[in-house]
Amino acid sequence: MTRTSFSLSEEQIPTHWYNLAADLPEVLPPPLHPGTKQPASASDMAGIFCDPIIEQEMTTQRTIEVPAEVREKYALWRPTPLIRAIHLERALQTPAHIYYKYEGASPVGSHKPNTAIAQAYYNKKAGVKRLATETGAGQWGSSLAMACRMFGLECVVYMVKVSFHQKPYRKMLMQTWGAEVHGSPSAHTKYGKSVLQKDPDCPGSLGIAISEAIEDTMTHPHTKYALGSVLNHVCLHQTVIGQETILQMEQAGEEPDVVIGCAGGGSNFAGIAFPFVPGILKGKKTRLLAVEPDACPSLTRGELRYDFGDTAGMTPLMMMYTMGHDFVPPSIHAGGLRYHGMAPLVSHLRKLGMVEAVSYHQKQVFEAATLFAQTQAIVPAPESAHAIKGAIDEAIKAREENKKRVIVFNLSGHGLMDMTSYDAYQQGKLSGD
Repeated sequence: MTRTSFSLSEEQIPTHWYNLAADLPEVLPPPLHPGTKQPASASDMAGIFCDPIIEQEMTTQRTIEVPAEVREKYALWRPTPLIRAIHLERALQTPAHIYYKYEGASPVGSHKPNTAIAQAYYNKKAGVKRLATETGAGQWGSSLAMACRMFGLECVVYMVKVSFHQKPYRKMLMQTWGAEVHGSPSAHTKYGKSVLQKDPDCPGSLGIAISEAIEDTMTHPHTKYALGSVLNHVCLHQTVIGQETILQMEQAGEEPDVVIGCAGGGSNFAGIAFPFVPGILKGKKTRLLAVEPDACPSLTRGELRYDFGDTAGMTPLMMMYTMGHDFVPPSIHAGGLRYHGMAPLVSHLRKLGMVEAVSYHQKQVFEAATLFAQTQAIVPAPESAHAIKGAIDEAIKAREENKKRVIVFNLSGHGLMDMTSYDAYQQGKLSGD
């Protein structure tokens, strides 16, 4: 029988995070102050982030040690397995070998706790009492709620309203861990009220929810902001995924030809892809493929320019591929990918030609997700299903070319709380794009 699962010991949980910024062949453009449009300093960010997070956001140090307290929490589910999708290969009749890194093994069911636990830890050490954040599909909000409970912090979450209604169980999960959850745009902030006055039926966006979370941060004492994607420190924390994957691929005795992740803000793609960049810089031919929704295609159809990370224009401006900070995407079910811009580090790799990108309509994505569930028995989150669709297309190309191809993708979350989305697909009622 072909070996299909590759595991590591607890001692092999990465001891350091990998900082891509240290290895870039061209310096990443700095964030700009939203008022002066000059490079933002550490003091400019102090109003919303704690000092250790700011330091990690701005550092060019190549590796950052993972604190023992964080590794201890990681050990609740890490290392996560790497699994060969042999039944999917057979269904596709492909010579390709398809592997997936299963981040759905976490308590929350996604990759998001990798950074949530780190951010909660550093904020606790800095004396912060309360964290405010936004969430799309709810994976990030659930992760931060869990992490805050672990470290004794209060947590308030602004959840994009369309997901607030589409995914009620994620809201309940956050509340179970003690978080306060508001559908965004909400009546709890001045900015939320202003959006609702213009459009009472606004479905919301991650940009709007970020604006609300930042306003909440700046109007409540002992509160800092936590972001689940996009920024450098978030991508940094996620690199445990790719580091483990490299070790597990060595166990499998194979080198990946293509590494795939879904892409919204960019953190889970970064998590699996960034640790492969040093090898690429040394001459390896590994391709990095980001898969995004047709409804919010920042990498494939956005512009590379400075833009705000939120709708109200309160964040620093970042050089990124963007649809425009006031863009409100259609109400697709992959709520975690409904963000107008792409992480600056991912955008920079795209600009340098080191990242490929493709987008799909959500019906194509759910077709791929259903095939995966029927062959590999795991129901994937709609976000993760974008990576599955990318992997399937790569495997079909290998079949058409009659050429072996080693494919690795990040299955960044399970879909057990997304069954209303699957029901809509099965009933032919998908809408929004």
